[in-house]
Amino acid sequence: MSADSKRQGIVSRILNFSCVDGPGNRLVIFLQGCNFNCITCHNPHTINHCDHCGDCVAICPTNALSLDRQKRVIWENSLCTQCDQCLDACPRSSSPKITQYSVAGMIELIRKQHLFLAGITVSGGEATLQLPFIVELFKAIKLDTELSHLSCFIDSNGYLPASGWQRVLPYLDGAMIDLKSWQNETHQWLVGRDNHRVIQSIRLLAAQEKLHELRLLHIPGKSDLDEQVDALAALIHSLPAKVIIRLNAFQHHGVVGQALNWDKCSESQIEDFHQVLKAKIPNTIALPSVYL
Repeated sequence: MSADSKRQGIVSRILNFSCVDGPGNRLVIFLQGCNFNCITCHNPHTINHCDHCGDCVAICPTNALSLDRQKRVIWENSLCTQCDQCLDACPRSSSPKITQYSVAGMIELIRKQHLFLAGITVSGGEATLQLPFIVELFKAIKLDTELSHLSCFIDSNGYLPASGWQRVLPYLDGAMIDLKSWQNETHQWLVGRDNHRVIQSIRLLAAQEKLHELRLLHIPGKSDLDEQVDALAALIHSLPAKVIIRLNAFQHHGVVGQALNWDKCSESQIEDFHQVLKAKIPNTIALPSVYL
C-alpha cells in the first residue's frame, strides 16, 4: 500500500446515492470543516472540527458518545439514532459524528457499489480544505480499471486559490460553485469573506471546461444577485453556454441564529428572479424542486 493511499480524510457523512449532486447517480462524500461562516448555512455543524470538550457526551440518549483515556470524544455509529442532540449541544458549530477514511478505505467503499454509480462528488463543509485527500482519491479512481468510468466532481464555495485548482484539475471532471452575492461587501457580510477568489475560480474552471454548475442563492432583501442581475448576466455570458445555472431559494432548514428571522424565499420570488435572468442568458436554469 502506498503512502498516498493511507492519506486520511475527515468525513462528516456519506450519501450512497444522490441525483442532485452532479450528473447521474452519485456517491457523495461530505468532508468536515469550512472556511466560510455563512449566516444562512444549512449545515452549521460541518463548519468546525470537534475540540473534544465533551459537552455532547452527557446528553447523548443512547450512549453513542464517550470519552477515551485521552479525553477525546469517541462516536459509536452502531449505537447512534441520529437524533442530533449532540449537534444542538455543540458550542462551536461542529460534530462528534465524524469518521476518518484513508484513500484506500474510501476506494473499497466505492468499489462495493460502483456498478450503480455514475460518479463521485466531494462536498462539505468546504471540500477543498482537504485538497490532498481529494487529489489522491480522484487520482486513485482514475487509475483503477474497475472505477475509472466514474466521474469525479467537487461541490465548492470557490475559495480555493488557482494553485489549488491546478493540483486537482488533471483528475477533475466537473465542479459546482456557489456564488452568494455580487457586491463584495454583501458577500463579506453573508459569509465572512470576500468574493474575488470565488469569481476567479468560476472563470478558471470555465476556461478549463470543468465548470458544471453555477449555483446562485436568492435571499430576498438580503442578497443582491437579483439587484445586480446585469453584472451577473455579464459574468454568465463569459461562461460556456453548457454551464447549468441553478437557483437556490433561501429556507430555514438547518439554519441557526439571526437568519431564522429572515423571510424565506417563496416559489413566486424565485420565479420572478428566474424570468428576469432567463431573458438575459442562454444557459439552462435549474429551479428548486422543494420549498421547505
